[in-house]
Amino acid sequence: MLRRSVIATLAFVISAAFIPQAQAASTFYGIVVHVSTNNIKVHNPQSKQTLSFGILPKFKDVFSDDGKTTYQMSAVKPGRYVRIIYDQKALGIRHADRITLLNNANEVLGHQ
Repeated sequence: MLRRSVIATLAFVISAAFIPQAQAASTFYGIVVHVSTNNIKVHNPQSKQTLSFGILPKFKDVFSDDGKTTYQMSAVKPGRYVRIIYDQKALGIRHADRITLLNNANEVLGHQ
């Protein structure tokens, strides 16, 4: 009986070691290259990096940085400067948690 519980505990510890840990939210700045109902691709001209992010069909988290102004997802178009806060918790896939629209000088829109 004791041997079974030791083996079960050991199996749990070993399996927990191989479960990927949730990653904290990250931020990416750049220019929108492509946007669709379930995906947005953004290019950062400084780092020459292009990242793609999944978005939910009813995604509504498009804001100004102060959080007072909200925008429709239709305001996110190719050529717009954006800041994307994202994580990779769901199956390791990058997905946008929040999109902030910026102006051409990379300043936040909506400040009053």
